[in-house]
Amino acid sequence: MNIPDDLRYSAEHEWVRTEGGRVRVGITDYAQDALGDIVYVELPAVGTELAVGAKLGEVESTKSVSEIYSPVAGTVAVVNDALPDSPEKINADPYGEGWICELELADPGGLEALLDAAAYNDLTAG
Repeated sequence: MNIPDDLRYSAEHEWVRTEGGRVRVGITDYAQDALGDIVYVELPAVGTELAVGAKLGEVESTKSVSEIYSPVAGTVAVVNDALPDSPEKINADPYGEGWICELELADPGGLEALLDAAAYNDLTAG
C-alpha cells in the first residue's frame, strides 16, 4: 500500500496535499483498493462551502457506494473534470490523476488535526 510521506490523511481515508493557500483532496490508495473498480464519481460543485466531515462527494464501485468527506473546512475552488468520464483514474493513480478537488482553506490550522503518514499507516495496519 502506498502512503506518501508528504501528505496528510483523515481517518476516513482521504488525503490532503497543500498547494499554496489551497489543498488538493483525494481518496487514499487503501480506500481505492478496498472499494475495488470505481465506476462513478460524484464531484462537489465549485463554490460549495464545506465544514470538516461534510459530504464532499461520492464514489461508486463494483462493490459499493461510499461517501467522500471533507478532511478540512474550505470552499471548493476546482474539481477534477476528468473523473466523470474516467473514474478509473482513482484506482490507477489515487495521489496523481485521481484527485477529487481543490479547496480554498477556511482555516490552515485544520491541517494539524490530520494524520501524518506514520499515523495513517498505523491506522490502516490495524
